[in-house]
Amino acid sequence: MEDYLKNNFELEAKRPSEEAQNRWRSAVWLVKNPRRRFRMVADLAKRAEIEKKRRRMQEKIRVALYVQKAALYFIDAVERTEKHKVPDEVKQAGFYISPDELALIVGTHDVKQLEYHAGAEGIAKKLSVSLKNGLSSTEIPTRQNIFGMNKFVEKPPRPFWMFVWDAMQDLTLIMLMVCAVISIGVGIATEGWPKGMYDGIGIILSILLVVLVTAISDYKQSLQFRDLDKEKKNISVHVTRNGSRKKVSIYELVVGDIVNLSIGDQVPADGLYISGYSLSIDESSLSGESEPANVAKERPFLLSGTKVQDGSGKMLVTSVGMRTEWGRLMVTLSEREEDETPLQVKLNGVATIIGKIGLVFAVLTFLVLTARFLVVKGINGQIRNWAINDALKLLNFFAIAVTILVVAVPEGLPLAVTLSLAFAMKKLMKDRALVRHLSACETMGSATCICTDKTGTLTTNHMVVTKIWICGEQKKVENYKPENVSEKVKKTLMHALFLNTGAEVVKGKDGKTEVLGSPTETALLEFGLLFERDFDAERDELKIIKIEPFNSVKKKMSVLVALQGGGVRAFVKGASEIILGMCDKMVGKNGESASISEEQRKNITNAINDFANQALRTLCLAYKDVEKTSSESIPDNNYTLVAVVGIKDPVRPGVKEAVQTCLDAGIVVRMVTGDNINTAKAIARECGILTGDGIAIEGSEIRDRSPEEMAEIIPKLQVMARSLPLDKHKLVTMLRKDFNEVVAVTGDGTNDAPALHEADIGLAMGIAGTEVAKESADVVIMDDNFATILNVAKWGRAVYINIQKFVQFQLTVNIVALMTNFISACISGSAPLTAVQLLWVNMIMDTLGALAIATEPPHDGLMKRPPVGRNVNIITKIMWRNIIGQSIYQLIVLGVLTFDGKQLLKLDGPNSEATLRTMIFNTFVFCQVFNEINSRDMERINIFRGIFSSWIFVMVMVSTVTFQTVMVQFLGKFADTVPLSRELWLISILIGSVSMIVGTVLKFIPVSAKSSGVFEHHDGYEPLPTGPDLA
Repeated sequence: MEDYLKNNFELEAKRPSEEAQNRWRSAVWLVKNPRRRFRMVADLAKRAEIEKKRRRMQEKIRVALYVQKAALYFIDAVERTEKHKVPDEVKQAGFYISPDELALIVGTHDVKQLEYHAGAEGIAKKLSVSLKNGLSSTEIPTRQNIFGMNKFVEKPPRPFWMFVWDAMQDLTLIMLMVCAVISIGVGIATEGWPKGMYDGIGIILSILLVVLVTAISDYKQSLQFRDLDKEKKNISVHVTRNGSRKKVSIYELVVGDIVNLSIGDQVPADGLYISGYSLSIDESSLSGESEPANVAKERPFLLSGTKVQDGSGKMLVTSVGMRTEWGRLMVTLSEREEDETPLQVKLNGVATIIGKIGLVFAVLTFLVLTARFLVVKGINGQIRNWAINDALKLLNFFAIAVTILVVAVPEGLPLAVTLSLAFAMKKLMKDRALVRHLSACETMGSATCICTDKTGTLTTNHMVVTKIWICGEQKKVENYKPENVSEKVKKTLMHALFLNTGAEVVKGKDGKTEVLGSPTETALLEFGLLFERDFDAERDELKIIKIEPFNSVKKKMSVLVALQGGGVRAFVKGASEIILGMCDKMVGKNGESASISEEQRKNITNAINDFANQALRTLCLAYKDVEKTSSESIPDNNYTLVAVVGIKDPVRPGVKEAVQTCLDAGIVVRMVTGDNINTAKAIARECGILTGDGIAIEGSEIRDRSPEEMAEIIPKLQVMARSLPLDKHKLVTMLRKDFNEVVAVTGDGTNDAPALHEADIGLAMGIAGTEVAKESADVVIMDDNFATILNVAKWGRAVYINIQKFVQFQLTVNIVALMTNFISACISGSAPLTAVQLLWVNMIMDTLGALAIATEPPHDGLMKRPPVGRNVNIITKIMWRNIIGQSIYQLIVLGVLTFDGKQLLKLDGPNSEATLRTMIFNTFVFCQVFNEINSRDMERINIFRGIFSSWIFVMVMVSTVTFQTVMVQFLGKFADTVPLSRELWLISILIGSVSMIVGTVLKFIPVSAKSSGVFEHHDGYEPLPTGPDLA
């Protein structure tokens, strides 16, 4: 069985090949309801058609951008302006340009028309907006009314009746419906009204109940996925409103908003460039053009959906929603469908195998029942005498065979994965983790290694400058007074802090000063404000010529400014070793520039190492006076060192415990950071990542060492400092390919995208992460907290083990239902379980069973066992032990009741046969109820632990027992049952409860399993053989 699954139903979790996707699709056989079964499976033909359509659309947009705009130069501007009259409602709202004209100017890159309106400044006037202070919040509703909302037209959600319709497409249910209708017709003709219709009506009511419960479950799932999809698209945007910067949702953006853009951001709407530095835009998502476009005053057009590749800038929003190029592209094309997950594919394979077996048993049952019926007629000499009752019996045999097929084909297996993943994704969303791809939640249960950033993930990301080295002296900031340095040194330090920054100082709603920017930038500006309160005055003194934003490869940020007295000065800040290497001079006590001697360089290096050993993040600030040239390039050497700052970023509370939990769970945690190696080692020791036998190296060592050397280092590697994004990518690739690890990696910058893409699970930071990083990731950690990553791993394991529990439960029901009806048909010529009863059993084990078992929340014990292996068997030896043991018990009990039940239970009288059949049915259902409780844990003896923490499980149990009671006691005419006495109810429940005793005994039976060693269980019991394949 496992070989068949591996050959036909093996799929990569990330970027599966089209060949593998087609292979499993062609191997699937005997699907009762394709519409429902494959609802969460990608349509490959449709996907290929959409991709062709997308390419055609991109080609059209490229033509519009590069050909049409050139042609517009040859058209007279005056002629075109006459075509755009401003509607009266726009004028009355206080605007003097129409929404259509705005969309056309930016969409066609119409420079002439833009010049006619006096550029971005002229457009801003006609939109009644200040380019400095932005909009007033009170204007938002008016602008939304005139220019539209920043939302795209989406497909309307599927209504509930569509899910009902999908559930009714089940071929076996349709066949049963036909049988029921015929049964009603024949029954009324032979037995009269209303007695003749009870059997048929019972089947129809059961089918409607199954359809309704199935549809409700599927509909609720679709609502969960829709909410998650909406959250994925909800991007935060920095805008200037009421004179200050603030974060708003992309959906709240309006025409006239001033948007602040930086590296990795997505352009949230169509607009015009106002100001900025070296702004480079990647337009490939829109036009397919791989070459980035440089945006400046001469080419000021920015299109929605494109990405900021480099630089920074401000833009004026001119079109939103469906008036943008991106909006038009999105309405033309469907969103890409989610790829199926490996578990879904595997369970489709399991369902196919069981379905084939079930079909054989269903056909055999029908043939045996029919053959016995014909033999009895032949013995009685009635083979040529046929009545309507005989036809009704054959129809009933056929209905039983079809119902066996309904039970035998476990359609709910693949769908249980979707249910479990949807539930896990919803819970993780509440726990601040946004799962972008279904398979990631599943794969995280197999993670053997987490490569995590330091800043913001292991630390709080609330940074404060606590130490400074300046003018040859090292001081604590709390004791450092502005008067301690000369005015010239102070001025140079203020320029280095206030001019070379990507952050801003703004006034908050309460009038207090706020710093907006990255935590590092914020810490530096807050330190600068201790000396000089007027940030804007310092910046306005000098004109900024050029900015090179911080880059994770260069690990520095530079700025070129024009001095008041003439001349040009460059400021640089960044990684302490790199900046120190660029300096040959330092600032003296009186502000003079003096050469750095070898002794002084050694002292500065010692100061940097001293800061780093105290777990402080170190940065150097430096400047250089340069000759003014036409190239305006920022130099890379001969700088004057101004200061070294030590920034404290405390370790997050609970991180050390979370790291220890990962180690207990067999997950290796490796820190990959751009920080100084001593800082990284100090933080890693504090977090419990760096141990006595662990190795800490710098990224450059990975680049320089041979594969053989790396093969020796990587197993012990715990910290990689001063790493470049390419180093992280190389480490992830080696761990996956050379060491067969399942790797989760965190990232926040644009340059982290390749590593996030390469990893088995890419984890982007929600607060510090760029939109480019988030799009490349599988999961977005909304609070940037390492403990949340641990939670994702825990839920990943819960999904896998819940599916295993559900498979165990469903296979037990399958085997018992099939064998009971088949053996009874062979021996007695009748099936003990009727079509209505089997439909109810099918609902218990399918939809309700999945709800109860597949949505169990994780418990701490999951993190006390090794990770789930990459390609392990879905049905383990422990599961087979439990399935076979429970099946044997239930078959014996039901067999004894079927063939000797009357004597044992002392049943006599006219209703004895009906009572016995009801007793068999009731006992069978209670065996499943208690086995469902038994399935809560496949190895632990205490199956009740945490049962009340899963309210869905408790609710399903109560609902099942309640409806079973109603069915037996009050719906006898439809369900073919009779009311049972208290004694018989008690016997049914007791026989069912023995399943739990049987389950306990089974857990003491040793099962051989490949194991890397004894793994002590969390519950204190003697550990059963275990290993990755049993996790």
